[in-house]
Amino acid sequence: MTLQQASGPAQPHMAVARAAFHKALLRSLLTINTEGIPGNADKSSKASVAIAMSIATKLAAETGTRLGAQKSGAEFEDLVAEFVANTFLQLPHLRPGNWLVKRVSGRDGAFLSTFRQYAHLAAVQDAAMKNAQLRAALGNDYTISPDVIVARHTEPDANINARIPIVDTTVSMSADLRSAVSSEPFLHASISTKWTLRSDRAQNARSEALNLIRNRKGRQPHIMVVTGEPTPSRLASLCLGTGDIDCVYHFALPELVAAVRELGNGEAEDLLAIMVDGKRLKDISDLPLDLAV
Repeated sequence: MTLQQASGPAQPHMAVARAAFHKALLRSLLTINTEGIPGNADKSSKASVAIAMSIATKLAAETGTRLGAQKSGAEFEDLVAEFVANTFLQLPHLRPGNWLVKRVSGRDGAFLSTFRQYAHLAAVQDAAMKNAQLRAALGNDYTISPDVIVARHTEPDANINARIPIVDTTVSMSADLRSAVSSEPFLHASISTKWTLRSDRAQNARSEALNLIRNRKGRQPHIMVVTGEPTPSRLASLCLGTGDIDCVYHFALPELVAAVRELGNGEAEDLLAIMVDGKRLKDISDLPLDLAV
């Protein structure tokens, strides 16, 4: 008998990565304070506290100090970026390419212009900085800085022609994939992270999504949101509707569904079912495979 047979089948990588993601959250964000309030709960809402506590209990949260809002946001960005890198980069057989997963530090509005679809925004920003009237007319709609990005580097012709001759200097001279055309990477996905959701945060995510759509030249990147918000009504403010965000991903969706069921609030259960059944709310483990589409 082999060791694997003795210990049973190995867990799938996605399950291991999801468990590691939760373990990291339990060390920092998903703690329960001395008042019995989990780190992602709104203490002024009994439903929020009850649902968050149920999720935290299922994930074996411990008592700890709650991080401040700014630190919580940065920590969640780091952990989401780590999870995406640990999972999506394991899928080269499904989505070949030279990929980059990066947490965007700071809020540099010029960051987006480093990607192929948004390279023109550098000229727009430069012109706006030199002209007050233009700056007033444009506002800051073009200065978008995602939390986490997934980008694909361009490919040299040697890679493109690896199996058979595909391109040369006479054809495909505007194709974004070719290094011979441009060295700028292609933005594959913009991931907004919201540890909790309040009305302003939901609106910010939608505004960022619409700006990404309006300001691009070329194919639209995946536009995703990852959240730890426990309350269905607040999740609905971001999940319901189409046209801007691809999908919202919850850090622990099965645990959330079970927690809402335990709460015994039929209206909250129905609302959550609408989001899940309508493919507007998915689990964090679904995100890497959706990136491979």
